[in-house]
Amino acid sequence: MADPTIPVKAKLFIGILTASEDYLYSAETQLTKKFGPVDFKTGNIPFLHTEYYNYMDKNLFKVLISFKKLIPREKIVPIKLYTNKLEKKIHKEKRKINIDPGYITLSNIYLASCKEYFHRVYLDKGIYLENELKYVEKRYQPWDWTYPDYTKTEYLDFFYNIRKIYYSQINKKQH
Repeated sequence: MADPTIPVKAKLFIGILTASEDYLYSAETQLTKKFGPVDFKTGNIPFLHTEYYNYMDKNLFKVLISFKKLIPREKIVPIKLYTNKLEKKIHKEKRKINIDPGYITLSNIYLASCKEYFHRVYLDKGIYLENELKYVEKRYQPWDWTYPDYTKTEYLDFFYNIRKIYYSQINKKQH
């Protein structure tokens, strides 16, 4: 029998989907107040992968950001609840922004969700966790259910970069 062990903290990242620089700025400002400094950020990545969000606006883009401070993995539940509240606070009436938190470990990329599905694990308070990508043989590999945008070069570059930062962070703490 193995004894339970607490895993090393994870690296928080958040994807912000919108068509508005103002909403993006507002979200980033609130997120950095809550989670601290950003240590890596993409530019605006055109979002053309699904029609699901067409009701939000035209010319949608996504920005991925990661935060310097590492998080205990179970904190993804209150983080997702916070980002849901922040979305509502920013757009007030018609939804104009989507804020999706996740975290990276050395071997996986996880994304929090409020929707149940066969491949998602229930955590707490209506929040599920989905494994988007696995890191095997020095590269990220998708699952059958991985969102198409998560397989694109801009996303993978982001994840490779924050994985390097994360690796450095956890190695400093272990020495």
